[in-house]
Amino acid sequence: MTDGKSRRRGAELETAILDAAWAELSEHGYGRLTMEGVAARAGTSKPVLYRRWSSRAELALAAWNSRVPVEVEVADTGVLREDLVVLFDRIARRAGTMVNGVIAGVMAEAFRHPEMAELLRERLANPTGLTDAVRQIVDRAVERGELRPLELPHRAARAPLDLVRNEFIACGGPVDDDVIAALVDEVYLPLLRGLGVD
Repeated sequence: MTDGKSRRRGAELETAILDAAWAELSEHGYGRLTMEGVAARAGTSKPVLYRRWSSRAELALAAWNSRVPVEVEVADTGVLREDLVVLFDRIARRAGTMVNGVIAGVMAEAFRHPEMAELLRERLANPTGLTDAVRQIVDRAVERGELRPLELPHRAARAPLDLVRNEFIACGGPVDDDVIAALVDEVYLPLLRGLGVD
């Protein structure tokens, strides 16, 4: 007799697998994560997993992404500084979610597992949703005349994440409103103004 789990398809099955992978990561860490364990917990088979993810590293990163999506909601307050404060605040709240025991464990394991290290480097170096959000904010500020026209290099677009992550790691805890204001006023706004061309 076939149980309900084996009949799942599409998004429902994928959600069950990602939930199972996250649970396995939480309990065992990346070093002991296995496709067999995830499949058993999700009530499916290894071939089903391998049709979607070619390795446990890809599956682990997909589980992470399902918990901490890469998309960033873009505020439109009508003022560049306020848009940036909202953005930095959202990044800070997400950093608090990301740098928990499971994510810290995955990141630590990445140093011992080259396949995971490569995927992790790519994710952290290319936060597409974030850089798109920053570009939208900057483009609107240029249109309003708050900034001179500028070319925003990739590292500059990624800088809000790097700044917040550095503060979070250096201080070992949440990034508060005063720090966010300082990052925006003392670092990021001067950077953007310096990139402007006449």
